[in-house]
Amino acid sequence: MPQQPILLYEVFNVWGIDFMGPFTISEGNSYILLVIDYVSRWVEVKVTRTNNAKAVVTFLKSNIFCRFGVPKALISDQESHLYNKTMSTLLEKYGVIHQVATAYHPPNQRWRILAKATGADSWRILYGLIGQLIRLY
Repeated sequence: MPQQPILLYEVFNVWGIDFMGPFTISEGNSYILLVIDYVSRWVEVKVTRTNNAKAVVTFLKSNIFCRFGVPKALISDQESHLYNKTMSTLLEKYGVIHQVATAYHPPNQRWRILAKATGADSWRILYGLIGQLIRLY
């Protein structure tokens, strides 16, 4: 059996990021930006009007980089709002590795991570997040 290296990551060094939506518009917001720390399973959520790169860059700089420090890696899929020149410029500026994951199945990896962390299925997680966001906004 071949030996595999053991990868050690610290908390808040590797984040996964993805958009959910579009949903029925609530107060002008129709998308949910979901960012999950791979080690601690800490979840940061932001409702947005659009799913463009500007919303992602603003959120990363003001909520992730400032509060948790600059991560070593960011994992996303190849959607245009997460895999583009604006994101590449930001991540290169801060020295963050952008790892691109392929979606193997529609209920993407974020559901498995959240389900494992909370013990709930994807529908409970989704409706719980939306319910919390509606109450907040």
